Amino acid sequence: MSRDVLRPKTAMWVFLAFASAYYLSALLRAITATLSPMLSLEFGLQASDLGLLAGGYFFGFALTQLPMGHWLDQHGPKKVVLSFLVVAVLGCLAFAWATDFSGLLIARVLIGVGVSACLMAPLTGYRRWLVLEQQQPANSWMLMTGALGMLASTLPVQWLLPVIGWRWMFVGLALLIILSIVLIAWLVPKWRLVEPVSEGVPRQSGGIWASYKQVWVHPCFRSLAPIGFFNYGGMIAMQTLWAGPWMVKVAGYTPLEAATGLFGINVCMLITYWFWGLLTPRFTKRGYSANKLMTFGVPLNFCVQLYIVLAGADAGALHWALYCISSSFVALAQPAVGMAFPVALAGRALSAYNLVLFLGVFVVQWGMGLMIDGFKAYGFQEPQAFQYAMAVFFTCCLVSYGYFLKHKSDSR
Repeated sequence: MSRDVLRPKTAMWVFLAFASAYYLSALLRAITATLSPMLSLEFGLQASDLGLLAGGYFFGFALTQLPMGHWLDQHGPKKVVLSFLVVAVLGCLAFAWATDFSGLLIARVLIGVGVSACLMAPLTGYRRWLVLEQQQPANSWMLMTGALGMLASTLPVQWLLPVIGWRWMFVGLALLIILSIVLIAWLVPKWRLVEPVSEGVPRQSGGIWASYKQVWVHPCFRSLAPIGFFNYGGMIAMQTLWAGPWMVKVAGYTPLEAATGLFGINVCMLITYWFWGLLTPRFTKRGYSANKLMTFGVPLNFCVQLYIVLAGADAGALHWALYCISSSFVALAQPAVGMAFPVALAGRALSAYNLVLFLGVFVVQWGMGLMIDGFKAYGFQEPQAFQYAMAVFFTCCLVSYGYFLKHKSDSR
């Protein structure tokens, strides 16, 4: 394995190439929150429609995760991510040309499929190309890159809308993805296939699904799955969609004020992930594992969630920023899962966890919309409907954290 470790300068260029794709994938992930007032008006979308449209990205993302993990281990990050990004280009163009909700939804799913390797590919590569102490910081800095992309999806998008419109914006994003494809093809090294036997991983029969058996039954994976589904997936669901409508429908913000609030939230997340990149090596050296940090950090997030539920209209951009910052503890679970498995299984382990994570985003995004419409149908005002839906989500997060506390001693 040592001969695969990259020199620092080469590693930096590889990081930048992958980061360009992940930046665009995060922008596409979060852009729905900024566009939601315009899309709702133009296409007559209800809350459940908006949740399904935003969640379509994550549904497409989740569809590919299991086969992608197998492909990453077999063919390497470069070949896999390049193939998928072509689909992302087609998805952006389809979104730009959509004339109804069905067209938007199909295009959104295609975009999700197309960018679904943008984080798993580099994390799989880093598992082999970087020394152990560099892997957690590299993960945090990738997330920081994602925060930059989500930052670009707020005020910059709001400013560009009157100039070029949302359709031409997606044409421009397609062109930027093509540029990212060129960078990855040029800068990322080829993949050396590792024989499973030499890595202490027995050969599997029965195809792609059977090859995941060791991942499903691993104590680390099982202890972190519920918290990844609800807590981590829910954080992404709120950051990329429901924080924006909450600020408009509950707190009374204008669309521009909501976009400004989302901008501030993503600035906070950018700084947060930067700090995690700096601090995690120090925590690791002092014996603070991801499990320990999550054990003590996640309850802080529950305090913020409870305030948002109870405060209603008084909970604005600042409180959603605190929610996202305090949720960042659960982001430590993702690289922890990858490091709990041998190199030959890293791609499958990371992709299986990503499947759990993005299924959680899809369920929470669409589920919140369904609950909001459901509570409104029972006669509650829209702000109250948002609060009650958030209370149900908060309860799910508490239960998943309790499961984590009960089973984390069995995980690595």
